[in-house]
Amino acid sequence: MIKAKKSLGQNFLIDKNILEKIVNITEIKNKTILEIGPGTGNLTSFIIKKKPKKFLVIEKDNILAKKIEDTYKDKLKVINDDVLDVDENSLFDEKVTVFGNLPYNISTEILNNWIINLKNDFWFECLVLMFQKEVADRIIAKFNTSNYGRLSIICNWKLNIKKICDIKPEAFYPKPKIDSSLLFFYPKKNFIKINNPNSLEKITRIFFNQRRKMLKKPYNQIFNGDKKVLEKLKIDLNLRPQNLNLDTYYKLAYEYEKLGS
Repeated sequence: MIKAKKSLGQNFLIDKNILEKIVNITEIKNKTILEIGPGTGNLTSFIIKKKPKKFLVIEKDNILAKKIEDTYKDKLKVINDDVLDVDENSLFDEKVTVFGNLPYNISTEILNNWIINLKNDFWFECLVLMFQKEVADRIIAKFNTSNYGRLSIICNWKLNIKKICDIKPEAFYPKPKIDSSLLFFYPKKNFIKINNPNSLEKITRIFFNQRRKMLKKPYNQIFNGDKKVLEKLKIDLNLRPQNLNLDTYYKLAYEYEKLGS
């Protein structure tokens, strides 16, 4: 059996029941599919059985990329590269369905990059992605909870997110020390328009830099005490960052952009 590399955050999913569940979440037949980090090809083989129209995989590990290529030959195309260095928008001329047991050490960075770099149109139909459970809990967290923060706000800006299931360490080789969660993402039809997504990143970074403190200091840092925005958005500065809902943060980013226009 191929030895997993800690440096690449590799944990190979081997539970056939979970693999079957993953490929039945959304339609694969005659679709264009992208798999991130196929590893030893366990999920890859299940996807191929579903007869995709076109199938690309991105695998950073040279040995695993070669193994996938040799095993499946003309059934897929292998991109032997770091997913963080790949421009997904340039890979396809149609929307894709993405599957990924993401490397846990860079999973939030991958997702954050995808969302922040989204153009006016989505390059994907949906995402089926695996995360550490604690990361997934932060992604789907509701406001007024301890897990709610920057990741929740950024991920839920343009995407609807549904939790499929939790997965125990025994489903992987080697066994991670933590539980995992499978999430399903699909585009929102309506969302608050922010011209530069970095505005949302800045707003959330400043507000959650001291998440236990009241909103007054970060608000004044960004808006110089402008009471018009406060009144417009009905914000109480005695609250804490986790007490503001998603839409309020998107509206704050929108108002912040107006300051510079």
